[in-house]
Amino acid sequence: MDYVIEMLNIRKEFPGIVANDNITLQVKKGEIHALLGENGAGKSTLMNVLFGLYQPERGEIKVNGKKVEITSPLIANDLGIGMVHQHFMLVEPFTVTENIILGKEPRKGISIDIKSAEKQVQEISERYGLSVNPRAKIADISVGMQQRVEILKTLYRGADILIFDEPTAVLTPQEIKELSQIMKTLIKEGKSIILITHKLKEIMEICDRVTVIRKGEGIGTVDVKDTNTNELANLMVGREVLFTTEKTKANPKETVLEIKDLFVNDNRGVSAVNGLNLSLKSGEIIGIAGVDGNGQAELIEAITGLRKGESGSIKLNSKEIMNLKPRKITESGLGHIPQDRHKHGLVLDYSIGENMVLQTYYQKPFSKYGVLDFKEIYKKANTLISEYDVRTPSAFTHARALSGGNQQKAIIGREVDRDPDLLIAAQPTRGLDVGAIEFIHKRLIEQRDSGKAVLLVSFELDEILNVSDRIAVIFEGNIIKIVNADETNEQELGLLMAGMKREAAGGDTYV
Repeated sequence: MDYVIEMLNIRKEFPGIVANDNITLQVKKGEIHALLGENGAGKSTLMNVLFGLYQPERGEIKVNGKKVEITSPLIANDLGIGMVHQHFMLVEPFTVTENIILGKEPRKGISIDIKSAEKQVQEISERYGLSVNPRAKIADISVGMQQRVEILKTLYRGADILIFDEPTAVLTPQEIKELSQIMKTLIKEGKSIILITHKLKEIMEICDRVTVIRKGEGIGTVDVKDTNTNELANLMVGREVLFTTEKTKANPKETVLEIKDLFVNDNRGVSAVNGLNLSLKSGEIIGIAGVDGNGQAELIEAITGLRKGESGSIKLNSKEIMNLKPRKITESGLGHIPQDRHKHGLVLDYSIGENMVLQTYYQKPFSKYGVLDFKEIYKKANTLISEYDVRTPSAFTHARALSGGNQQKAIIGREVDRDPDLLIAAQPTRGLDVGAIEFIHKRLIEQRDSGKAVLLVSFELDEILNVSDRIAVIFEGNIIKIVNADETNEQELGLLMAGMKREAAGGDTYV
C-alpha cells in the first residue's frame, strides 16, 4: 500500500505527561483522513510533530515512502506539508496577499513584487474555489474568509498534504458547508487531507477513513463507510455516549431575569439590541436561537455588565442591574460561561487554581485582610478539578496548557460552584467533543432542576432543542417569537431565524 504520510510508533512527552504513546497514522493519497479524539487526547500534538513544531521522543515519519526528519515547519513546507491551525496565524493590519506571501515574498530587484503576488493569489484562489479579495485587510474580513487565507497560505507554498486542525470550530453552518466543498475540490486536485476533529457528523459526511486516539494512545483506523456515529463515539470516549440529554419537564417558579425595552449599541455605535423583552423564571432553561450577529453577544454583555445599555431595564431578582459594574452584577447572583473562554473566561498565564477563584479571590476563605491564602485557593481548586473531571497534570498547571474542553470544564466548575440564581451559558460546548458536551448538558439541566434559571445562547440548533425548555428566537436584535422546545423543530427555527414568522393562517411573512 502506498501512503503519502506514515507516522509509525510516535511517542511525544511533556513534563509530567505522555501526550502521544506509540501512535501510528497512515494516510493514503487523495483521501480525507480524520484524526478523531476527545479534547486533550493528543490529536493536535501528533500533527504538530508532523508539521515540525515538536520533535518526537520515539518513532519515525515517512513522506511518500521515504523516511524524513521534520525539525521545523520550513522543512514540512519543503516536503509539501501545510497546516491550517485552529487559532489562525494571521497579521491583522496586513492584507490578504501580505499574509499569504509572508516569509516567501516574490522580489523585483530589492523590493517585494506585490502586484505579481496579488495576481498569483488570485489565480490560486480561483483554481480551488477560494474566492478572497487579495487586497482586503485581515481585520476587515470574516472568520470564514480568514480561514480561506490560511488555506491559501499552504497552497501558495506548494502543499500537497494539508492538515486542518478543528477547522469548523469557529464557523457558521453556511461556512461549514462551503469548507466541505473546498476540501472536496482540493482532493479532486490531487491533494490529501488530514482533518483533526471530534465532530462525528462531519466525519460521516466528508471523510474516507478515520484514526481514533484516546488518552494519547492509538485505538485503531476504520473505513467511514463501515462505521456509524455511535460506534465512533464509543471508540473515542471508551463508553456509550448519549446524544440526547434526558430531562424531566420543567417546573418554573418565580421570575429571576426580567428584560424590558432594552437597547444596546455595538462597537460602531449602531443599535444591535432593539427594544428587546424577555423574562426567565427559576427552574427553566431558555435557549436563544439566532444566526450569529443578531445581537446575541451585545445582549449577554449588557446583562453581565461588560457593555453599557443605552436604555431599558435589566432586573435580576427584581433588582435593577443595568450598567452596574460586573462584580456588582456577579455578587447579585449571576454566573457567566462566556462565549470566548480565552478572552473573557480565563487568564491563560495564571494557574488553573488561580483561575478557579477569579470571581471570589477577595472573599473568605481565599483572602484574609487583603492577603491571598493559596492553601485554601488550591484546596478549592483540587475539589473542583475532581468534581468536574478537569484533566490537568495539577492545579498549578497554566490554563493555556489545557485542551479547550478542560478549560471549559474549569470555567463551568467555577461558575456553578458559586451557586448563582441565573447562569448564562454562551456557546458552552463550542469546539468540544461528544463526551464533554454530554457532561456540560447534564450540568446545565442539574442547575435547572435545583431551581436556578439558565439562559443558553448557542448557534447549534440540536443543542438548543436538546437542552432548552423554551426557545426565544432572536432576529435583528429582537425576540420575534418564543416557542416550547418540544413543540418545534430545526426547520421551523431555521425559518424564524431567517426573519420569517409563521402565521396561524399558514403563510410565511417577513418580520
